[in-house]
Amino acid sequence: MTDLAIRHATAADVPAIVAMLADDPLGATRETPDDPAPYEDAFVRIDADPGQHLVVAERDGRVVGTVQLTVIPGLSRRGATRALIEAVRVHREERGGGLGTQLIEWAVEEARRRGCAVVQLTSDATRTDAHRFYERLGFAASHVGFKRML
Repeated sequence: MTDLAIRHATAADVPAIVAMLADDPLGATRETPDDPAPYEDAFVRIDADPGQHLVVAERDGRVVGTVQLTVIPGLSRRGATRALIEAVRVHREERGGGLGTQLIEWAVEEARRRGCAVVQLTSDATRTDAHRFYERLGFAASHVGFKRML
């Protein structure tokens, strides 16, 4: 394998990111890669927000992974800033080679660099392999998450 670069995502990366989001059983039911407009609009909002850090992993000029880190200032925990890791995806041809670990390590180090006291993530309850992966990287399943679709 050749060198890997983790870099800030650009608008040109959006189709590759969306393709990875759609390339699993859950994503296939909620993503519509054939309609790029909502993803392009979302990218503009993400890119304009200084608390959002959307990156891609690139190998040989090809996007092979992505993660989004959100920095959240707060009052709890004595005014601690926390980071939320979202949308971790690795291209199917790269899975099992350590890229997911590199993306999470990037996110943790970036959170630390930005002064965050906590880094957290959520994972769909059905993604048991992902849960084992996150636990192996030092994350604890310490909370129960709830969502309400709007």
